[in-house]
Amino acid sequence: MVRKFVSERNWERFHAPKNISMALAIEASELMEHFQWMEIERSRSIAEEPELMQAVREEIADVVCYAMAMCNELDVDLASCMREKMVKNRQKYPLDQADEVSGQ
Repeated sequence: MVRKFVSERNWERFHAPKNISMALAIEASELMEHFQWMEIERSRSIAEEPELMQAVREEIADVVCYAMAMCNELDVDLASCMREKMVKNRQKYPLDQADEVSGQ
């Protein structure tokens, strides 16, 4: 879907990993902006605020699109990449130490 969108617009020339990584960081910042100075409990209940929720959904989509564009550019299989990372995360954060890591 992302590859087709980029190709239809002839944007491949702009999609160097350097540019995509910067765009991804910018979109992540735009997502964070919606939560800046917000109380933690409110941040957990934004689904009750339709306009805010829609804006957040759009920023999440932008972040994911740029992550997928990076995968396309570098020929990374996202599913495999995620599986490999979760194996590392399970080793780094074993269940028997999960409360210690989270500060509980």
